Amino acid sequence: MRCPFCAHDDTQVKDSRPTEDNTSIRRRRQCSSCGARFTTFERVQLREVIVVKSGDRREAFDRSKLEQSVTLACRKRGVEQERIDQLVSGIQRQVETAGDPEVASSRIGGMVMDGLRQIDSVAYIRFASVYRDFSEAKDFEEFASTVQEAAIDGAK
Repeated sequence: MRCPFCAHDDTQVKDSRPTEDNTSIRRRRQCSSCGARFTTFERVQLREVIVVKSGDRREAFDRSKLEQSVTLACRKRGVEQERIDQLVSGIQRQVETAGDPEVASSRIGGMVMDGLRQIDSVAYIRFASVYRDFSEAKDFEEFASTVQEAAIDGAK
């Protein structure tokens, strides 16, 4: 593993343990050249999945991009990082175990929307505003009213 501080190729693992959700291994490493310590995470990747974006553009599935989008939607909402990690890990597992070598970005977006709806309504609306490309304030109003109606119906 290359050191992120000095780019030296030789680092040593000082400590390894599973993460709280048991989906990855957390490793503390130390560079033998500069002595810097850093953390890496090792996750199982079942298969290489290609995401088909709009305009038939294709790129490899990137967990970090998914995690960044969900984290941004949940920013300043008091959503625990563990909940975000569980959502992202669940979506990643669904994508990798579906058996398809390609998955539409809209399908992944739908999975995120379903997950955020369960976690936090404001994060759900934030994500939807980007995912569904809201262009005017009335788009927010209409979507928020459907979220509110669904919450009221669910409480009955």
